Amino acid sequence: MKGGFIMKRDEKKRNMSRQIIIATALGILLGLIFKDKLLFLRFIGDIFLRLIQMSIVLLVLGHIIEAVGSINPGKVGKLGAMTFAIFMISSVLASTWGVFMGLVFSPGSGVDISAMSDVRAVEAASMGSLTETIVSFVPTNVVGSMANNTIIHVLLFGMFFGIAAAYVADAQGNTRLLEMTSLFNKTIVKMISGIMVIAPAAICVIMATTIGQLGLQIMVPLARYLGVYALATLIFLIVWQIVVCVFCRVGFVQLTKNMGRMSLVALATTSSAITLPTAMEDSIEKLGIGRRITNLVLPLGMSLNSNGAAMHMAITIITIKQIYNVHYGAGHLFYIVALTTLASLANAVVPGAGLVSLTMVIPAMGLPMESIVLFAGVDWFVGMLRTILNVNADVFSALLVAEVEGEIDHSVFNSAH
Repeated sequence: MKGGFIMKRDEKKRNMSRQIIIATALGILLGLIFKDKLLFLRFIGDIFLRLIQMSIVLLVLGHIIEAVGSINPGKVGKLGAMTFAIFMISSVLASTWGVFMGLVFSPGSGVDISAMSDVRAVEAASMGSLTETIVSFVPTNVVGSMANNTIIHVLLFGMFFGIAAAYVADAQGNTRLLEMTSLFNKTIVKMISGIMVIAPAAICVIMATTIGQLGLQIMVPLARYLGVYALATLIFLIVWQIVVCVFCRVGFVQLTKNMGRMSLVALATTSSAITLPTAMEDSIEKLGIGRRITNLVLPLGMSLNSNGAAMHMAITIITIKQIYNVHYGAGHLFYIVALTTLASLANAVVPGAGLVSLTMVIPAMGLPMESIVLFAGVDWFVGMLRTILNVNADVFSALLVAEVEGEIDHSVFNSAH
């Protein structure tokens, strides 16, 4: 029953992606034909963006608490701590790599549309020296942070609350708080799914008015962005795999072959949830990872280890800041890494999830909300890259944990076809 629900949910996500691609193409066509005559319809797009944004703080808080709170400290212990450490380190590295690739290749350069939007300065809390930036991550009043939409404060509070909830649930054997949080999250996701019904129409309007004002020149950064993101993903996956091969003493080519099926499923479905059964089966039967490690690390990784999401958000922020000609100092770049790493823990499976996740971080960096819609037309292709990195990184993490625990059967690994 649960598997059928996941399949149905992801089919809705694919249908939404197709509708958004069609809406983007139609919006470009209408913009070229009618130029700026459609500007009076812009309010439709503005209402849609506000409807999404009004739910984001609660979405982030609830999903962070549920994801972190689901870790049972009494049962997981050292193994869970090691797994979580690998998840966090790899996500930080993925985010940092996304920032680096964005700065080196500058996919958003060459088009300055800052005059079209109200690009505000990044909140003062994210400015200053490195120590000041680190201190600014800690809220003094989380309710005030929620009111001011300071997402990084909400993320940090949610992590601490989730950890505390996990310990209380383990000590008292009472999981009602986490069950209520899960129900609350399902309600918020249902609400956002309802709002996303109007996404194709809103995106069509925003694209039409943007193209009407700027012409096709705005599409050039998007093509470069997709190419840079693909290159960044490929290099990161190769380096990740080399590290695993050296540490676990396995062959690079053999590992590629053994992970081939799960990688293809991830690319085809753009869904970590659908890919999970295949990844678990192949991890045991082709990679030789112990069942105990597989059953812990891979399901946990689907919630807590999103290297692809962290890199996606980081490189998109850099691209948008270049399109709008916004200057970021070293403190801001550090802030981006921390923000996107924590935000990657709060991924919600909703139609148009890539666009929804960007609404968490784009306003936090002082960038216009409407800039997110510019990326709607390439979100399906970005989703393929994001998913394969998420899935493969989970398996790489499982291999590292299994090697430390001595639970890799090399005879199974080397005999797999």
